[in-house]
Amino acid sequence: MQQNALSGASLGRKIWADRWIYVFLLPTLTLVGAFTIYPVIASIWFSLLDWNGFERAGAFIGLGNYHELVGDPLFWNAFRNTIVFLLLAVPLRVGIALALAVVLNAHFPLVRVFRTAIFLPVVTTAAIVGVVMRYVLDPTGGPLNIALLNSHILGQPLNFLGNAGLALYSAVGIWVWKWLGITLIYWLAALQTIPRDLYEAAELDGATAWDRFRTITLPLLTPFTIIITLITVIEATNVFDLMLTLTGGGPFYATEVIDIFVYRQAFTSNVPRLGYSSAAAIFFGVSFVVLASIQILILRKVRSRRHVA
Repeated sequence: MQQNALSGASLGRKIWADRWIYVFLLPTLTLVGAFTIYPVIASIWFSLLDWNGFERAGAFIGLGNYHELVGDPLFWNAFRNTIVFLLLAVPLRVGIALALAVVLNAHFPLVRVFRTAIFLPVVTTAAIVGVVMRYVLDPTGGPLNIALLNSHILGQPLNFLGNAGLALYSAVGIWVWKWLGITLIYWLAALQTIPRDLYEAAELDGATAWDRFRTITLPLLTPFTIIITLITVIEATNVFDLMLTLTGGGPFYATEVIDIFVYRQAFTSNVPRLGYSSAAAIFFGVSFVVLASIQILILRKVRSRRHVA
């Protein structure tokens, strides 16, 4: 009766009836507004200014910063590095984590030890991982190069982070290793939703392990695959702390992603350019949303064609 009465009530009465919900949401809404919504709106405004951050107000130049970005080769280099990082890191992290999850979902001795060992890097600060990996991959005395030389896999040391052709791929490998554990947890949780009866019935019918994975596991994991991939893509765009401590964007801008480009323009250049760096961030954000929307539309068309067929 109360619900029917509220359905015809005014918006003000509905809000008043749920007032305690909004009261408890107020701290969260305040923090989100202060640290997420406001910075985004402020960045959009700053991107229209020629502002160095020291003056009280910058000069309004409209789309001048965006026009300069289009012709900036260093920006497009950072844009390309970010996209390459995404295309390499996301499939590797999602695919390797899925393979490990399938193996570790079985019950065998020390399975919890392996799960813990894979998850340990997740709880380590990314900045610390970057500093430690610089030592591990050092070409003059790093443990990895020493091991590869002693095992005769390499004839001479490799400068994993100092070689422009290897640095980005090395950063991809380190990032995948760092965050592999969290994706593994996602997959393990998804695998728990699949009834064991399906596997037992398929095994009685003579299905091999690959057949069970192909016909049962993969189809039932499709909804989780989309969600896990989306989460991983979002996380792969936030590699500032790891990349800054690992390579600082070098050598020769080979690992400079958008985060590093924005940071360099805003805080480390001789003349800080907060307006220009804000324009770079907004430009990449909008481009990323457009690319993601195109991908979603393509996936929907493919699914609709499959259902029609």
